[in-house]
Amino acid sequence: TMFLVGLSGGIASGKSTVVAELRELGCAVIDADVIARQVVQPHLKAHQQIVHHFGTEILLENGEINREALGNIIFSQPEKRQLLNSITHPEIQKEMLKQILKYFVLGYRYVILDIPLLFETNRLTKFMKYTVLVYCSPRAQLSRLMQRNGLSQEEAEARIRSQLPLDEKRRFATHIIDNSGERESTRRQVLRLHTQLEDSLDFLWARLAAGTVVAGLGGLLYLLLRHFSS
Repeated sequence: TMFLVGLSGGIASGKSTVVAELRELGCAVIDADVIARQVVQPHLKAHQQIVHHFGTEILLENGEINREALGNIIFSQPEKRQLLNSITHPEIQKEMLKQILKYFVLGYRYVILDIPLLFETNRLTKFMKYTVLVYCSPRAQLSRLMQRNGLSQEEAEARIRSQLPLDEKRRFATHIIDNSGERESTRRQVLRLHTQLEDSLDFLWARLAAGTVVAGLGGLLYLLLRHFSS
C-alpha cells in the first residue's frame, strides 16, 4: 500500500526549505543529493570511474571529489554532464531502492524522493504516484542564486539554463508549491500537501481491504465456534 512521491525543483528555488518542513512533519524523505555524495566517496566504484574520465585535477587533497571543480566542468559542457550522470545515476538508484525498502519494512505510508533532476531525466516519474514541484518566479530564482553562490548574473543564468525551466516543469507536476513569497506561505502549502497525502484514497482502499480481512476472519471464527459448540 506504500506509494512514492517525487519532489523536485530548480536551482535556488527553495526545495531545501520544503524538505525541512516535510521532515519536521515526520515524513520519510530520501535525498538524492545526499546519496549522490555518498556513492562517490573514495574507493567506491563511481569515484574510480569519475577519476578515470575527468582526471585527478578534480580531486581534493584528501582524495574526495571537488564538487565545485566538477560542477564547473559539467555546467559548461553538456556531454560531460551526461557522462557523469551515466556513472552516478545507477549507483544512486541502487541506494535509493535500499532506503525505500527500509521504509516499506518500517510501515511508512508513503516515501518522498527528493530528486533535483526528476523532470529532466523523466525515467523515474513513472514510479511516482504524485510529483511535486517547488516553484519560484524566474526573477526570484536568479536573485537567490546570485546572492547564495556569489555569482555574476551571467554565471547564474548559465547554471539556470543547464536545467529545464521551472515554468516547463510545472506541466509535469501533480502538485505545485510556490516558494516565491514568504516562508510562512510556503509552510502553509507544505501543510496542505501533507494533509492531502495523508488523506489519499490509496490509504482508504488499504483500510477497507484490512477491514474486509478482519471481518472475514471474525466470521470464520464465529462459524467455527458454532460448529464446536454444537
